[in-house]
Amino acid sequence: MENDSVRICKKCLLSEFDQQAYMEILHDYIVKLDSDVRADDKLYEKRLARCRECEKLFEGTCLACGCYVELRAAVKKSRCPYKHW
Repeated sequence: MENDSVRICKKCLLSEFDQQAYMEILHDYIVKLDSDVRADDKLYEKRLARCRECEKLFEGTCLACGCYVELRAAVKKSRCPYKHW
């Protein structure tokens, strides 16, 4: 769903995004991944559960590698830098 009242500049920094708009962009990206690239829901949730237990998780970011864990977990071929999954 696109919100016409919120325009996102493709060159803006994350700190300049409205929190809700950012979450919508993140969700939209994951949903639009090709099925041959995207991890299935069960694997995705299993990965996120493991990330939630990790001391390197900070505000959705992995402090070990700098990735957004939800994006990394959504890609089937991705791996955890600590080999937790």
